[in-house]
Amino acid sequence: MVRLRVEFTTEPFDLDEAPAHAVVAREVIQSAELDAVDVGPFGNTAEGGSEEVLGAVGELLRRSLAAGATRVSLQVNVIGGADEAGEAGK
Repeated sequence: MVRLRVEFTTEPFDLDEAPAHAVVAREVIQSAELDAVDVGPFGNTAEGGSEEVLGAVGELLRRSLAAGATRVSLQVNVIGGADEAGEAGK
């Protein structure tokens, strides 16, 4: 199984109070079937199987943009199952 790590932030930032789009994004990630979820004020990470991560990312984008995010920055890395990842690309 291919495992992925997603790191993300939503903007605009508000250091006084978490904006609605940030709250929604965190709720999506925390309620998804992912491992090693770490949320914080300046970035968030989660790991899991590729289908779970990709599904959560799609939901995160839809819901955080609908809640007022003007920018969502994402980085997705393959962290396990590289042999399977190579096979999937053939």
